[in-house]
Amino acid sequence: MAKLSTAELLDAFKEMTLIELSEFVKQFEETFEVTAAAPVAVAAAAAPGGGDGGAAEAEKDSFDVVLESDGGKKIQVIKVVRELTGLGLKEAKDAVEGAPKAILEGVNKEKAEAAKAKLEGEGAKVTLK
Repeated sequence: MAKLSTAELLDAFKEMTLIELSEFVKQFEETFEVTAAAPVAVAAAAAPGGGDGGAAEAEKDSFDVVLESDGGKKIQVIKVVRELTGLGLKEAKDAVEGAPKAILEGVNKEKAEAAKAKLEGEGAKVTLK
């Protein structure tokens, strides 16, 4: 088996749905007896300690797209959530009905703003975090 470069691995991850990626992380944790969540928790805990919140916000390059509500157009919003995430109908419906809920996590600013615009175009209320 040929060894994949970091860039090739990242490209492969970009093609995966959130559910597929979540299942991969679980298998990775079991296989290597590690917890992938620990470094994230440390990084999240360290971030608020910064002196100037405005400067930290300006440097942010990773965003979460959070669906606050469907704006009364649940079916249209579910369709957009499925398109953006690759989720199945039931998972997308559960995500919309479970609002506020993160629809996309850790995406770049352009992708986050495009997703927000698409969801808001269907009447949804969305925030970027």
